[in-house]
Amino acid sequence: MILNQTAVYALRAAAALAALPPGMSIRAQELAERTHVPVHYLSKVMRRLVLAGLVTSRKGHGGGFALSRPPKQVTFAELLAATDAAPEPGKCAYGWGSCDPDDPCPLHPTWSSLQEMVGAWSTSCTLDDVDADALPP
Repeated sequence: MILNQTAVYALRAAAALAALPPGMSIRAQELAERTHVPVHYLSKVMRRLVLAGLVTSRKGHGGGFALSRPPKQVTFAELLAATDAAPEPGKCAYGWGSCDPDDPCPLHPTWSSLQEMVGAWSTSCTLDDVDADALPP
């Protein structure tokens, strides 16, 4: 798996929130059912997204979770950063500290390429790119 479980769950939850009509929110239990994420795990993921300012949370009647900004303004990079899954530029995959192209580790060429691709994907894709029609109701 390229991303850790928390990042995948954050992407699922954010995709479901992006599919909601503007001004609507969804309760944790329903969001867990739609995304097939255990509700206890989802609560931890949503807390991270709220703390990052990507999601709002309201308690009580009519409460629930909603995106804090329009879907086209929320990048996948922000979601990955909120879950500590963003690529770490300059980190050596082989454990040699910082990346040094002048003294590369055995994984340097392929690792650098992967980091660039994930970085480009995550910064160019937004929640507006989600196929809302493919999401469960």
